[in-house]
Amino acid sequence: MQTNNNTETAVNSTDLFTPVQLGPYKLTHRVVMAPLTRMRTESDFVPNDLLVEHYSQRATQGGYIVAEGTVISETGHGYYGAPGIYTDEQVEGWKRVTAAVHNKGGIIFDQLFHVGRQSHRSLQPNGDQPIGASAIEFEDFVYTPTGWLPTDLNRAMTTEEVKAMVEDYRKAAIRAKEAGFDGVELHGANGYLVDQFLQDGSNQRTDIYGGSIENRVRFMLEIVEALVEVWGANRVAVRLGPSGTFASMFDSDPIALFGYAAEQLNKFGLAYLHLIEPRVKGSVEEVEDLEPVAAMHLRKIFKGTIIAAGGFDGEKANDILQKGNADLVAFGRHFIANPDLVFRLKNNLPLNVYDRDTFYGGDARGYNDYPFYKEEEALSA
Repeated sequence: MQTNNNTETAVNSTDLFTPVQLGPYKLTHRVVMAPLTRMRTESDFVPNDLLVEHYSQRATQGGYIVAEGTVISETGHGYYGAPGIYTDEQVEGWKRVTAAVHNKGGIIFDQLFHVGRQSHRSLQPNGDQPIGASAIEFEDFVYTPTGWLPTDLNRAMTTEEVKAMVEDYRKAAIRAKEAGFDGVELHGANGYLVDQFLQDGSNQRTDIYGGSIENRVRFMLEIVEALVEVWGANRVAVRLGPSGTFASMFDSDPIALFGYAAEQLNKFGLAYLHLIEPRVKGSVEEVEDLEPVAAMHLRKIFKGTIIAAGGFDGEKANDILQKGNADLVAFGRHFIANPDLVFRLKNNLPLNVYDRDTFYGGDARGYNDYPFYKEEEALSA
């Protein structure tokens, strides 16, 4: 991998390195490793040696990591190789990951998710039809055992299945605690199951989970209540993607929808609200030249800690912190290519350039072989 002759320059990131409180945890800096789906498990969706090394490389003393989207049940898969947390073997695999992060002095939450309609029969138990908020055909691709394939049309979940899914999230939260995580983050963005219930472009239900904004937010709030019962509110978080268009998502009134969602989340006293900026387009995080507006808008509504994500570098991160629109900033692509990103940002050092071709699936290449700065310096000497 060529990383030495093609670099991006970091900037002075003083504000990123002021301590901050995150739930019950005191962090030494505000550089967050974003949840990154990399599909590196090899058998039964169990975290393996590759994941242990990957997270250990990126853990820092007093730093915060959100683990990649972790599938809560057998029906939740949409990316072959993404880890789960619904079997004892998966819990044992995650124990090794959390231990590695803790050995570095880091804090790590598990991101719980279910892909909903973003799936394929080959990823479902017994080849069944995927499930979702409503049966609405859309164009998207998912990663299957035979590569990227178009999604199969899902069926709408029954009201009873929705309630049972809340319990699946509760069980996943219990397993996350057994696995040694420090808390959990509910994935409510990117067009996955929770997001499918939130936005009316994907939710055309007529039961208590559809129609009005209050009804569409109900599923998310019921899950949050279940997670809080397991963990306590200050170790539970939610990730939202206001106005995100990935996976054919849209809503007729996103300002009202996400404003209401933020108001309701205020009632819990959560660890934080994690917001994906709408300037990020697609699963490869193509970033448009737009200002971060989601955090700016919802800061006026949500009373707790906010993590902003989507297209940030050191300079843009400091800017949003200085404006007071976020308390921490999550980095995705730069953390992929820079296991020592925190060190590089703190010392104004050049960054390795990420290789998109190795983002999803595969082995250690493009996953654990990006050089640390000292290694890079020695190679170029």
